[in-house]
Amino acid sequence: MTPALNKPLPEIEALATGGVKFTPHTYSGQAVVLYFYPKDNTPGCTTEAMQFRDRHKDFVKAGAVVLGVSRDNMVSHEKFKQTLELPFELIADTEEKLCHMFGVVKNKIMYGKKVKGIERSTFLIDPAGVLRAEWRGIKVAGHVDEVLKEVKTLTKKEAA
Repeated sequence: MTPALNKPLPEIEALATGGVKFTPHTYSGQAVVLYFYPKDNTPGCTTEAMQFRDRHKDFVKAGAVVLGVSRDNMVSHEKFKQTLELPFELIADTEEKLCHMFGVVKNKIMYGKKVKGIERSTFLIDPAGVLRAEWRGIKVAGHVDEVLKEVKTLTKKEAA
């Protein structure tokens, strides 16, 4: 089942770095920023991860957990996380269950060939497990600040 805006997330389970198991209930009471990216150690993905890293304290202060998702395996994720000193976990979606559920697997043209790739996308889930915002096919520049602004708006509403 595909997550829909303003609806609770369907039951899902995924493994992340640090031995974390992600489900819609894992972070109950906190907003969750789930960002999908194509591949560890590529220029755009590295830049995006570093931007989430550099603003991580602001996300935590706003009451949100950040989780990155790609099709890379746990070994690749652990190295990527360690190299960039990422303070958040990365979900290894090697079977593409989350990627397909969120509809981020897209046909792309790479070097003249059609390939299936991950469309850079971010989803914001509220503390009750309801999908509240989505950004699809995003550009890295300015994106993290836009997501943080939306998190702050959401968590202010929750507190009111």
